[in-house]
Amino acid sequence: MSSSTLRERPRAADDTVAVTVPPARHRRARRDGSPWVAAAFAAPLVIYLVVFYLWPLVRSIDLSVHDYTVRAFVQGDAAFVGLDNYLAVISSPTFGPALANTAVFVVVSLVFQYAIGLGLAVFFRSHFPLSGVLRGLFLVPWLLPLIVSGSTWSWMLNSDNGIVNSFLEAFGIGQINWLTSPDTAMIAVVIANIWLGIPFNLVILYSGLQNIPTDLYEAASLDGAGPWRQFRSITFPLLRPVSAITLLLGLVYTLKVVDIIWIMTRGGPADATTTLAIWSYREAFGTGQPDLSPAAAVGNILIVIALVFGFVYLRAQRRQENS
Repeated sequence: MSSSTLRERPRAADDTVAVTVPPARHRRARRDGSPWVAAAFAAPLVIYLVVFYLWPLVRSIDLSVHDYTVRAFVQGDAAFVGLDNYLAVISSPTFGPALANTAVFVVVSLVFQYAIGLGLAVFFRSHFPLSGVLRGLFLVPWLLPLIVSGSTWSWMLNSDNGIVNSFLEAFGIGQINWLTSPDTAMIAVVIANIWLGIPFNLVILYSGLQNIPTDLYEAASLDGAGPWRQFRSITFPLLRPVSAITLLLGLVYTLKVVDIIWIMTRGGPADATTTLAIWSYREAFGTGQPDLSPAAAVGNILIVIALVFGFVYLRAQRRQENS
C-alpha cells in the first residue's frame, strides 16, 4: 500500500484527537481582564475621593483637635488639645440656639420643598400644551448663582422699599421688618430657601413619576377611584423610594446652607438666623479674627448629623429590600 493511500485513509471512530485546553486560570484571566486594567479604571475615582473627600475630612479633624491660630496655621505648630474644642462648642451659649435654628430651618424647608415639588410633579405629569416650557421656567431658581438669589430676596424683603412690603401695603398690611426683626428673619430666609429647593424636588420626583406604569391609573379609574384616591393608593406609595432619597439629599444640602442666609442676614439679627453652618463660617471667616479650630469642630458636628441620617436611610432601605 502506498503512502498516499495511508494518508487518505479515513479516521476510525475510536481515533483520539489531542485538543489542548487552556487552564481555567488563563481562561478566567482572558475573560476578566488584567487586574491592572481594572485598577486603571478605578484610579481616577479613587484619586477624586481621596483629594476632595478624604483629605479635607482628615484636615478638618486635625483642625478640630488642635488649637489653630493664624500663626499656628502658617507655621504648623498648633498645640494638641484633644476634644477641648468640641466641649467648648457644646458648652457655648450659642450652641443651643444654633442647633434649634438649624432644626427649624431644615425641617420647615424640607417639608415645604417636598410638598410643593411633589404637587408640581403630579401637576406636570398630565401633559398639556407648554408643560415643558413651564417646567423649564421652574428650573430658573436652581440655575441662578446663589449670590444673585440671595441679593434678589434681600431687595424684595427690604423693609423700606421692598416689593413684598409694597404689595402688602396695597392690602392695608403695615410694614414688616423681614430681615431686621428677630421674629421674622428666620421666616424670610426659610422662604428664600424653599424657593431655591423646589426645582430640585420637582425634577427628582417628576422623574420618579415617569417610572409608575400608567396602566395602574387606568385600572384605578375603571374601579371608580378619583384623583385623590389614586394619589394615596398609587402615586405616594410607589414614589416612596424616590421620596426617601430626595429628602435625604435635601437634608444634607440644607444642613450646610451658608450663602443664602449669610447674604440676607449674616446670621442676625441677635443670632435669630444663626445655624450651625453659619456659626462655623462666622468663626472661620466672618469676624476678621479667624478661630479655625472651633469652626472645624462645629463643621464636624454637622458631618456627624448628616452621617446619622444617612445611616438611618440605608438601614431603612435594607429593611425594605429584605421585606
